[in-house]
Amino acid sequence: MVGKKILVALDRSSQAPVVFEAAMQFAQAQNNSLMVFHCLDWETENLGEAFLGIGTLGDVDLYGLSLGRRQTFLGRKMQQAQEWLQDYFQKAIEAGISSELKCQVGDPGTRICQLARNWDANLIVLGRRGHQGISEVLLGSVSNYVVHHAPCSVLIVQSGERG
Repeated sequence: MVGKKILVALDRSSQAPVVFEAAMQFAQAQNNSLMVFHCLDWETENLGEAFLGIGTLGDVDLYGLSLGRRQTFLGRKMQQAQEWLQDYFQKAIEAGISSELKCQVGDPGTRICQLARNWDANLIVLGRRGHQGISEVLLGSVSNYVVHHAPCSVLIVQSGERG
């Protein structure tokens, strides 16, 4: 039987190791492959400033940052994220799981669903911090977006955190 493709979407919360372990259990079950993924979120990573320079008032460079400096800033953030993901990727390889690593910039929910579609994933594994009610509306919910827009099955790993 040919294995399935499992996309594990990790953030930098304390829940990431638990989400990764859940994905590893599924991946080890039947010759499944694993895509270890992280998305640098525009909002939480303050990356918006790295993308000024596209014909906006920001091009005036009011803060003394050149386009090159903004690109360097983004490059550094991407490098840090990839180094962080590398530990998870290495654990999967050491466990004998065929694995890939990917890091992107953008809206996490949208990027997760796009990658799952493009990679032909059979399962997405991600965490949920437990936002409810108005906090979920105000803070958004990546897991809620993914559940409603994913092209495949989704496993949500619930955290003990409440926020």
